[in-house]
Order: sequence, then C-alpha cells, then structure tokens
Amino acid sequence: MLRIPCPVCGLRDETEFTYGADATLRRPDMEETDPGVWHDYVFIRDNPQGRHKEYWHHVSGCRQWILVERDTLTHEIFGSSLVREVAA
Repeated sequence: MLRIPCPVCGLRDETEFTYGADATLRRPDMEETDPGVWHDYVFIRDNPQGRHKEYWHHVSGCRQWILVERDTLTHEIFGSSLVREVAA
C-alpha cells in the first residue's frame, strides 16, 4: 500500500485517494479539429518507468487535488503539492 503525503492532512493511506491522471500530459488546444490528435490524447498512453508526476484526488480527506511525484517501479514517493499552488 502506498502512503501518500497530503499537503493538507499529512501522511495517509492510498485508499483515501483516487488516481486522477498523468500530470505530464497536455490537453490539445480546444480549437484543434484533427480527430487523430484527440484520439491520441484520450486513448494513447505511455507506461512510464521511474520518476513520474501524477494527479491524485483526496476523496476521503480534504477533497483536494494533489500533484504527487513517485517512482512507478519502486512506488517511492518523493513529494506532493496542492495542484492549485503549482504553476501551470
């Protein structure tokens, strides 16, 4: 089980969270009309190994979205921050 450090609530079990998304993906511009671009954005995903940024939602706690940096091989967590405080 992962222990995720919530910036608001402190260290919590992963069962209090839901995985949100890959935080490294960038949504295409809303003016984009090529269906292939949208298809790739929605359905095509890498399976990264190593250090990676992810969005998690603290549904059973403060209900905040947090950005977590963790190693996808070892599950070591390097830190977290509130999404609203991270520069876009």
